[in-house]
Amino acid sequence: MVDKVIRLDRQLRYEGTILKMYEDTVVANGHEARWDFIHHDGAAAVLPVLEDGRILMVRQYRNALDRETLEIPAGKLDAPDEPKINCAYRELEEETGYRTEKLEYLISINTTVAFCDEYIDIFLARNLIPSRQHLDEDEMIDVEAWKLEDLLDMIYQGRITDGKTVAAICAYAVRCRR
Repeated sequence: MVDKVIRLDRQLRYEGTILKMYEDTVVANGHEARWDFIHHDGAAAVLPVLEDGRILMVRQYRNALDRETLEIPAGKLDAPDEPKINCAYRELEEETGYRTEKLEYLISINTTVAFCDEYIDIFLARNLIPSRQHLDEDEMIDVEAWKLEDLLDMIYQGRITDGKTVAAICAYAVRCRR
């Protein structure tokens, strides 16, 4: 059994546009240690399903990976207290150019539990209504429609590695098979 971890101190080391980085001083197993901690206000994501069953995905460049990724639409909360479902409605339309009248809760995930508290609620969107994209000036997003089976294959081939996207597609696949 692990002894209780006690946080002695937390120092803000960096504040950016989407996160805050801290250095925590803790006592763990009787030893003092320094741990990194990243705070993120939270996010929401959407798995949009077209009438024919295909899933809308967004292809965009990700600086941290220095490559394009294929993901479900998602975005950070505008404010820490913004309801995640409101964020999900907004991000669906902004990124895909579609909207819906009703989102269904699908799953929630913590993205990187070892050092970050980011928490994402993921919703399912059906009965999509064509609208238009509302991209930020630095966003370049292509929207693509994919069959669930093809997305699952890409996950198992290591071609889709984004955690929220993997979790959403796998959760949806399980839900569809019930």
